[in-house]
Amino acid sequence: MELEELLSEKEQLLQKLSDPEFLSNPNNFELASKQLKDLEQKINLLTELKKAERKIAEAQDILAQATDTQLLDLAEEEIKTNEELKENLLKKIQNLENKVEANTVKSVILEIRPGTGGEEAALFAQDLLKMYERYSQKHNWPFKIIDLNLTSLGGLKEGVIEIDNPAAYENLKFEGGVHRVQRIPETEKAGRVHTSTATVAVLPQLENIAIEIKPEDIEETFYRASGPGGQNVQKVETAVRLYHKPTGLVVSCQSERYQKQNREKALAILKNQLWEREQEKNLSTLAQNRRKQIGHAERAEKIRTYNFPQDRVTDHRIKKSWHDLSSILEGNLDEIIETLKKELPLN
Repeated sequence: MELEELLSEKEQLLQKLSDPEFLSNPNNFELASKQLKDLEQKINLLTELKKAERKIAEAQDILAQATDTQLLDLAEEEIKTNEELKENLLKKIQNLENKVEANTVKSVILEIRPGTGGEEAALFAQDLLKMYERYSQKHNWPFKIIDLNLTSLGGLKEGVIEIDNPAAYENLKFEGGVHRVQRIPETEKAGRVHTSTATVAVLPQLENIAIEIKPEDIEETFYRASGPGGQNVQKVETAVRLYHKPTGLVVSCQSERYQKQNREKALAILKNQLWEREQEKNLSTLAQNRRKQIGHAERAEKIRTYNFPQDRVTDHRIKKSWHDLSSILEGNLDEIIETLKKELPLN
């Protein structure tokens, strides 16, 4: 891509990062900030490359016209220095492009937790988990429960799932945020409509992440899995919990049959989380200032409401509604997702 195109793309990103409506979705900010960082790196390298090429051309003109020996020697030295610089810059640009290609999304992790609303919120969180499971099944995407913690009534305290397909992140990246439900809980005797919430976090899993984790920074705990998996899973401590001491991050995995496999899976998820943190840390000063303007309150804003009395699902970001709520909870999300991909930025 030419430098002019990159500068134009950067200007478009900066305009988006100045738009409060665009910033209301935390996913938009994360994606745009990472794109901006990559663009700035490439723009800087291409700017230096063009400068080196210009100096080479000027020195070649001197060689073609000058007769003074000292001037010719200086021109030859200038060409040599800038040819070496040019070669080095081209390698850096290639490495940057290779790095972007290497860090391709191979799957997506969804973390689902109840918000406000007690047991009803936990039951709604479980409904969301089932919705994404059915959506994955309809697309024939491998779906795996990484960690599952249920309430006594079958609600979800915490659910971490992996959908193992590169297209899953592209389709589900706008699902991150607070989902709100309005319905009459089964335990409600007076027939009143309650409002509860659940949160969904969408985390892309990248390949070939260059993150080093020191063994002494990890505290491991092994326990019996509480989710599905047969007798072996129930009787043997195959589940793994990793605590990363420097950051306080905790990752659990109980999806695999053997302890070693669960440890490897948990470690891969931890690496991705650390990579995400590293990207945030490396944001430009401009992006950091914008993050301060957004604050963390935006993450708590509802993105979608599931209204049972009116049989309606409303996405507040694009101000659109769909009916047949029960069908949507059965995993028929394609219409909603395709609309979001078309109407939300960075689709």
